[in-house]
Amino acid sequence: MPPSAPSIASLGTIRRQFPALKRRHGGLPVAHFDGPGGTQVPKPVITAVSDYLAHHNANTHWAFPTSNETDGMLAGARQIVGDFLNASPAEIAFGANMTTLTFHLARALGRGWGPGDEVVVTELDHHGNVAPWESLVRERGISLRTLPLTPGTGTLDLSQLEPLLTARTRLVAIGAASNALGTITDVRRAADLAHAAGARCFVDAVHYAPHALVDVRALDCDFLACSAYKFYGPHIGILYGRLDLLEELDVPKLRPAPDTAPERLETGTQNHEGIAGAAAAVEFLASLGQGTTRRERLAVALAGLHARSERLLRRLWRGLGKLPFVTLHGPRPGTPRTPTVAFTVLGRSAEEVARHLASLGVFVSHGDFYAASVVERLGLTHSGLVRAGCACYTSPAEVDRLVAGVAALG
Repeated sequence: MPPSAPSIASLGTIRRQFPALKRRHGGLPVAHFDGPGGTQVPKPVITAVSDYLAHHNANTHWAFPTSNETDGMLAGARQIVGDFLNASPAEIAFGANMTTLTFHLARALGRGWGPGDEVVVTELDHHGNVAPWESLVRERGISLRTLPLTPGTGTLDLSQLEPLLTARTRLVAIGAASNALGTITDVRRAADLAHAAGARCFVDAVHYAPHALVDVRALDCDFLACSAYKFYGPHIGILYGRLDLLEELDVPKLRPAPDTAPERLETGTQNHEGIAGAAAAVEFLASLGQGTTRRERLAVALAGLHARSERLLRRLWRGLGKLPFVTLHGPRPGTPRTPTVAFTVLGRSAEEVARHLASLGVFVSHGDFYAASVVERLGLTHSGLVRAGCACYTSPAEVDRLVAGVAALG
């Protein structure tokens, strides 16, 4: 590793934290490339979930020890996740997943919108950041405008965003990184354009958060959502919102429920064990780096993981690119992107390729990954994409196994 590269835990040290890596399929060790759909979970996260359920399980705000401990765990988790996103604890709400939280937010915002109001979405996004806003077309009579995808590069041309913005634009909903193609988008620029037009900006950071340090202040977004199960945690979603906005949102809620942020965003009893696991996932990431504060350790860890993943990405792209029957989709290495590679194999459906690789112990995703507009624009609605994502536990040898498995299809 070059002297200038951040010093983080070794790959071997990281891999030993993941029990799932011991799994074998057909006598072969499993290589997990399905991280963009959900990463594997390290021991500290498993321990945090089981410890909460075994020793602290209770509902909140009551006068007995396990309830008090649950209150303390939730407060601590908001602080930890706040450090992860550079937000205050009062700006962190939890929910089932990003999609559910986004529908909830859309309903709250939509209560103040009506015919003539507009929301801008993009063709590059997961439909979890399209359908909630689309639903307001039916429910509130708003209009939807769409920023197109450039299929050849797998990117958005943000110069086309400004012409879409009008005095009636209420929100720009945009993804920080594409879960299908790995494209990283300049969402700060999108937020600046939205604010200049008098609109808010909502960022889907689900695919971005595992690969780069999120900074809601630097992004200057009004809302941002991500999911812990994409960064080594359990299946739970996270919503950041600017405190003043969270406090004024007309959220659907029960009358006796708390009316202070962030709890006013959280309907019903939350997944407490999942929240404990989400906090542990952030702490796991921070443990991979060095620094005085949690935020500093996270910055070092994610920068170091990015440097490693860049090398894996180039290795995977180069290996697949040498196969004449393989087509790679999305931005090339060296451009803003995550280590997630989408490809197709001539004459074979994505599912057929995924089944073949699974027989070799290499697990990849296939289909449209709910980024349906991307697949439609690529003309691959019927065959779909194969998606391979590198995670913190991915090794160069596993990349070579994936390439060899695809090569065997030629």
